[in-house]
Amino acid sequence: MRMPVVYLSHGAPPLADDPHWPGQLAAWSAELPKPEAVLMISAHWEDAPLTLGATTTVPLVYDFWGFPQHYYEVTYPAPGAPALADDVRALLRGPGLPVHDAPERGLDHGAYVPLVEMYPDADVPVLQMSMPTLEPEGLLEIGRKLAPLREQGVLIVGSGFFTHNLRALSADGSVHPVMSEFDEWGRHALDAGDLDALLDFEHKAPAAHLAHPRTEHFAPLFVSLGAAEAELSTQRSVIDGFWNGLAKRSLQFG
Repeated sequence: MRMPVVYLSHGAPPLADDPHWPGQLAAWSAELPKPEAVLMISAHWEDAPLTLGATTTVPLVYDFWGFPQHYYEVTYPAPGAPALADDVRALLRGPGLPVHDAPERGLDHGAYVPLVEMYPDADVPVLQMSMPTLEPEGLLEIGRKLAPLREQGVLIVGSGFFTHNLRALSADGSVHPVMSEFDEWGRHALDAGDLDALLDFEHKAPAAHLAHPRTEHFAPLFVSLGAAEAELSTQRSVIDGFWNGLAKRSLQFG
C-alpha cells in the first residue's frame, strides 16, 4: 500500500494538555493506513552528514528546559526500524551525500510528542533522520530519493511548525498579523502547487524572516514535498488554525 506523506506542526510538550490538538492528531492517524514504519524528519535534529538515529532500543531526547517534571517522565517505547534504516542508506548513499549512524540518538520532542498522540500504543517502528542542511532544494532532493519508501508502507513525516517565532507566542491566543499573513500565503502557495514560490519562501512570503527567524521548523516541509512531488495537487490541510499565536497548519499529500 502506497502511504501518504505528511508535514505536521508538532507542538511543544504541553501539546498533550491542549483541549483540541491531541484529538486532531489522533483523528488524523485513524484516517491514515496504518504504516509499516515511520520515517521522522524533525526540526530539532540538524546534523551533517545526514545521520540516522537509534534502530534497536529507541530512547527519548528531552530536548527542552524549564517545563514541569511530568513532561520529562513521558515514555514512548516504539520499536526500532533497522530494515528501514538499511533502505534509507541504500536510497541516499551516493557521491556528495554520505549517511552516518548515531545508534544512541533517540526521538526528540519533534518526533515523539506527535507520535504519542497519533500512535499511542507505540507499536509502529520509528526511525529518525537528521536534516543535513536547511537549504530547501537540498531537502527537496532528499525527499525525492526517499519517495520509494512509500510503496513499502513507510509514512514519511516532516515535523516542524508552519510559523515559528517564539517572540510571537501569546498565552491569550492572540495572533500577530505576521503569523496569519505567512500562514495565508503558504496556504495559497500550496493550493496553487507553486513549488517555486515555496522553495523561495524567504523572499516570496510576507515577512518570512519574522515568521521564521531560523528556518528549521519550515525546512522539514521540503523533505515531505520532495517525497510527494508527483502528488502535490492532492495536498490538503488536515489541521489549521493557531496555537498560542503560531500557525499549526499540518498537511497530507496523497
